[in-house]
Amino acid sequence: MEFISMEGITKIFGSVIANRNVDFQVNFGEIHALLGENGAGKSTLVNMLSGIYTPDSGSIFIRGKEVKLASPRVAIDAGVGMIHQHFKLVEVMTAQENIVLGQKGRSFLRSEALTQKIKELSDRFQLGVELGKKVYEMSVGEKQTLEILKVLYRGANILILDEPTAVLTPQETEKLFQIMRRMKDEGCAVIFITHKMNEVLTISDRLTVLRKGEKVKTLETKNTNTRELAELMVGHPVNLSINRAATNKGEILLEVKDLTCVNEEKVEVLKGLNFTLSSGEILGVAGIAGSGQKELCEAIAGLYPIKKGEIFFESVNLVGLTPRKIIVKGISMSFVPEDRLGMGLVASMDMVDNIILKDYQNQKGLLINRKPAAAKAVNIIKKLEISTPGIHHPIKELSGGNIQKVLLGRELDSHPKLLITAYPVRGLDINVSYKIYDLINEEKKKGVAILFVGEDLDVLLELCDRIMVLCHGEITGIVEARETTKEDLGLLMAGEKHGSLGGHDR
Repeated sequence: MEFISMEGITKIFGSVIANRNVDFQVNFGEIHALLGENGAGKSTLVNMLSGIYTPDSGSIFIRGKEVKLASPRVAIDAGVGMIHQHFKLVEVMTAQENIVLGQKGRSFLRSEALTQKIKELSDRFQLGVELGKKVYEMSVGEKQTLEILKVLYRGANILILDEPTAVLTPQETEKLFQIMRRMKDEGCAVIFITHKMNEVLTISDRLTVLRKGEKVKTLETKNTNTRELAELMVGHPVNLSINRAATNKGEILLEVKDLTCVNEEKVEVLKGLNFTLSSGEILGVAGIAGSGQKELCEAIAGLYPIKKGEIFFESVNLVGLTPRKIIVKGISMSFVPEDRLGMGLVASMDMVDNIILKDYQNQKGLLINRKPAAAKAVNIIKKLEISTPGIHHPIKELSGGNIQKVLLGRELDSHPKLLITAYPVRGLDINVSYKIYDLINEEKKKGVAILFVGEDLDVLLELCDRIMVLCHGEITGIVEARETTKEDLGLLMAGEKHGSLGGHDR
């Protein structure tokens, strides 16, 4: 029986059609996955169900009755609760204080009856929330569980989870799945937004695929597979294999010794890191978001201040060198940062000018010859299949995926010996992601040393030779990718140092 029915939903932002005539139904006691590429319209659709947006046309029915969900408050009163990617919790308050915050007539926080009611709800759904624990003392998984308890306390029986596993370890993901199954058993409707097909196949009963704002298909999960889902998402068959390039590991190009960095608040964000990286090797970096990945990449590239330690590239110590001095010394390094427009490219410039920025210091004379950069731009567009009106079109007007391809193409064009890349496929469709994995493998075959910061553990295990795991700025382990599992990586990501997982590179 249908719990929720969205019929003919259309939502337009300016010239962008986010959703076009979408029908979406979820049953009682069902986990329903909403699958699609970035920009497919998934978040927009559920934002209308949770009262954040109002449809331009179409109708929403809950329990067969049409509803007008004009605000999140109206939506929660109708039983719809949404867990966002960025948690809405007050860090200095306890779990219980966060749960009752903003609730009318619930200001008596010490009430035993109130505590008992919350505890019964937590027990019923087997959440295991410590009500007296401060939020800042919680792991990411505990915070997410608290958010779920918070919306359940407010009466939600329709739960929307937006990319809920993006920041979780495999163990935390499994706990979340157990909670979702418990909610299903209690008759709730759970809508699960993701782009991870293996998770969809593991947890959902049915799934709906969106592509470019339109519904492609709804089908029962047991009747589909990864290959079919990829084709539905992208619109054509996709090769989903990553072949780890077989190369002979060469000489050590990068050696990091006792690397320690502090942030503006004088907190250590990197704590005595020691590792090496050889030519013809891909060293993956795994960890929960904010474990020091960004600072590590920027420290090597000369963009983050270093408190102590050494970074040797072909016996040259990079500590204290600016990016400009690194280039002047003839060190062949490329950095593809997480922040593509803030740090990687100048948004208002076109492709040609962004390429000139990278290599103009190598040109002789006062006048810059733009022809080589223009030729490079044409070649990069062709090689990476970049969708752009032309080489002089402003970068900021391209899609996120095309911006990333411009940045990666420019950096690879400089023929680096060391490539540092942070989340290179974030926001890209499956087809382009696998093309980029192939490009990275090509660089490895040329003898390039590659530091690959990723968030998809399956990809790290298939693509990399070794994986270094960071937790709170420390290395908890460096393991051989062929000899480890996602579960092993999850333990290391949670802070468990485990020398038996393949040996630490110390």
